[in-house]
Amino acid sequence: MCCTFTKSSAAGARRALACAILGILTSCAKRYPAEGLVLRVEREKQSVVISHREIRGYMPAMAMPFRVRDAAQLEGLVPGSRVDFQLEVGRGGAVIRNLRRRASVTEGVADDNGRKLRLPPAPQKLSIGAEVPDFSLTDQLSRPVRLAGFRGEVVALNFIYTRCPLPDVCPRLSAGFARLQKRFAARDLILLSVTLDPQYDTPDVLARYAKIWRADSARWHFLTGDLPEVQCVAARAGVIYWPEEGLLTHTSETAVIGRDGKLVALIEGSGYSAEQLGDLIALELEKH
Repeated sequence: MCCTFTKSSAAGARRALACAILGILTSCAKRYPAEGLVLRVEREKQSVVISHREIRGYMPAMAMPFRVRDAAQLEGLVPGSRVDFQLEVGRGGAVIRNLRRRASVTEGVADDNGRKLRLPPAPQKLSIGAEVPDFSLTDQLSRPVRLAGFRGEVVALNFIYTRCPLPDVCPRLSAGFARLQKRFAARDLILLSVTLDPQYDTPDVLARYAKIWRADSARWHFLTGDLPEVQCVAARAGVIYWPEEGLLTHTSETAVIGRDGKLVALIEGSGYSAEQLGDLIALELEKH
């Protein structure tokens, strides 16, 4: 008995074959969970540059561009965004899926039962691209320091206090800046660490703290000053903090300010790596 194919049945067969091939290719693709820090968003190319941690079973930590399967997932991403994603590697190349920005990070901020607190938004927090208002504080050598004095240089700014008891918050942030100081020793990078506890952290206290981290006082300034001025600087970065049982509970924000005085990035939390922040700063330094 002979089989007769009509045009419609032939088209259906071709579709079935195409679906089968697509299924084979899809099944061959491997997927790897990953997380990283956004360095640059290239919407016109439907891609994003991410400094990612090691992707187990596939590649070491590095900074590289990725093509995004769904361009809509780039919405809301800016330099400094911490993201989770899935890397899909197939015969046609690599693409990332399920790219999503992490919810507001509150490392070290928890209630009495250890649960992460949901904090209200910071109304004075600056937007990426905004000019950072000038401020004047005093460093560990009792020298007046103005932000405007660093125009033409890249500035990294974080918030710490010397009595911070949590090793994964203030000490981690300071250790990260120490690594940046070493990585960019010959570059025009300024590091500013503002204390959230200015009434205790006097210049003398900060000078002792700076020695722990072997801070170069010409490039890394630990800053204190009048409480209202410190509060104003912290609020612009989106830092929320309050006294609690003789210490401070606070969120963490690390800012990168460009040579033109504009905010390049804000990184929430303290869980990012010094290498990731360094990759972000390296891109900014290479602009000029």
